[in-house]
Amino acid sequence: MLAKRIIPCLDVKDGKVVKGINFLGLKEVGDAVELGRRYAAEGADELVYLDISATREGRGTFAGLVERVAGTLNIPFTVGGGIRSLDDAARLLDAGADKITLNSAAIARPDLIGEIAGKYGRQFIVVAIDAACGPDGVWRATTHGGSVPTDKELFSWAVEAQERGAGEILFTSMDHDGTGSGYPCAVYARLAGLLDIPLIASGGAGGVGDIAAVLTEGRADAALAASIFHYGTYTVGAVKRELAAQGIPVRLKEPERS
Repeated sequence: MLAKRIIPCLDVKDGKVVKGINFLGLKEVGDAVELGRRYAAEGADELVYLDISATREGRGTFAGLVERVAGTLNIPFTVGGGIRSLDDAARLLDAGADKITLNSAAIARPDLIGEIAGKYGRQFIVVAIDAACGPDGVWRATTHGGSVPTDKELFSWAVEAQERGAGEILFTSMDHDGTGSGYPCAVYARLAGLLDIPLIASGGAGGVGDIAAVLTEGRADAALAASIFHYGTYTVGAVKRELAAQGIPVRLKEPERS
């Protein structure tokens, strides 16, 4: 069985890492480069940096910060926010990002997924879906940092994104984001059954039990978390050791040699 990945997520606004609940009430929690360095040292498999205000403010993603991060990290990292064209993606990959995420722009123009995949390969593209469950029980995607609802249904859109060239799907449950109430495992399990590409779970981690559940019951290939790491509830290493103790395959960081 392939090792499950643990991925800290760093939502960035004006160069600082922020965190809220249900995409609202953002609070500054630290420096983007320093936090990334710390998580890498703790044994994170990858990092995700999301410029959460880029699309709403109509500007490009933070290539300068990407260069600083690339010069610091020794693990892969993904960058997203405000990517609207092949040129935007190229700028970030040239700056040192290992992958890019598409969200709002992919919904607005789905052909963009195939354009970037055709140029760089699908392994460079993560399609991120921020979705909430409506009163009718249907999960629908949103855009612009969760502020604009769409008629894109979660499951059909994820399958379409895969068919268009996405290499991974990152699904964030807006209903669970920042709440620490656990991931909606049944939703992830259904989504995993429809996809042939890796699925990253995001939104709701309150403890190791939640992460273990989404990696097993939810069938996710990776768990993305923010609050539990940013606020010091757990270190990445502690999470991975507890998962390993439960028989969940993870890559444990080798001890530093003196």
